[in-house]
Amino acid sequence: MSVHMPKTIQEERLRWVLPIVGKEVRLCDIAKVCPHGKRTLERWVAAYRRGGKEALIPRSTRPKTSPYETPIHIKEQVISLRKKTGLCARKLSWKLGKEGVAIHGRVVGKILKQEGLVRTYRVRKVKTKYVKMPLQPGELMEIDVKYVPERIGEKAYFQYTAIDCSSRWRYLLAYEEMNIGNSIRFLESVISVFPHRIRSVKTDNGSIFTNSYLGTNKRSDMTVKTIHAFDIFCRDNGIIHYLIDPGKPAQNGKVERSHREDQEKFYECNVFVSFEDLQTKLKTWNMYYNDLEHCGLNGKSPNEFLKEFELINPPNVCT
Repeated sequence: MSVHMPKTIQEERLRWVLPIVGKEVRLCDIAKVCPHGKRTLERWVAAYRRGGKEALIPRSTRPKTSPYETPIHIKEQVISLRKKTGLCARKLSWKLGKEGVAIHGRVVGKILKQEGLVRTYRVRKVKTKYVKMPLQPGELMEIDVKYVPERIGEKAYFQYTAIDCSSRWRYLLAYEEMNIGNSIRFLESVISVFPHRIRSVKTDNGSIFTNSYLGTNKRSDMTVKTIHAFDIFCRDNGIIHYLIDPGKPAQNGKVERSHREDQEKFYECNVFVSFEDLQTKLKTWNMYYNDLEHCGLNGKSPNEFLKEFELINPPNVCT
């Protein structure tokens, strides 16, 4: 003999209600053996008579209103700012805080999730904890070159990028050619503009930065015949030149992430009519980026980070 056990709450309630409604057993009698209580049975029977089986499906007890619910005008402001800038929840929280709207980053994230404005990320199975050594501004600067995606007047252009690993401060310049001379001129510009002394730079192994991997420029003992002009310039200015491992662009991760930001929020949103127009818009975009809140700086912008660093370490103290 098999006994059918209820699989849902609705089936459990029907098991007690149907004999009462069918007048097989009196309610007062079945209440003596029912674990749910007489008042509960009366309520179930009344619900069944009003709406049938569907009335016995449990309804959500979640309150329809909350005294702590975020006001609708703030939700609309969050959604509008997200669609306009594409910033993450934490950055939106910081930006709204500067405008006088106090809202936690997690609340912003819930609002974006409810509106379907979140991105699905790949889940990492292995999580490795890295020990991050604090860097001072100018201690390490990553430099790389990005091809301008669209040709301007049937001509290709190149964007040189330098980003400080400590403050995330960034400097961009566009050139008509990608060569050794422009690489040196770009580094000269970075040195003249950055408010701190640059101690070291890190680049990839392109021929505009190094000749360490060019077979035609090596001796039989694998030593380089001539020193690269970029290395000579770094040596003359007291700058250490680091190279990433071949085929490991992730070791230049900050500047590579910066290039993705340029592609998604600058090049895909602008059209350039001339090289001068590209230079002007690139300068405006770079100024905006240096005033943008960064997760790696706990909500500070690169310019704010540098100002706070200068207050703690005056120019006559920090070298």
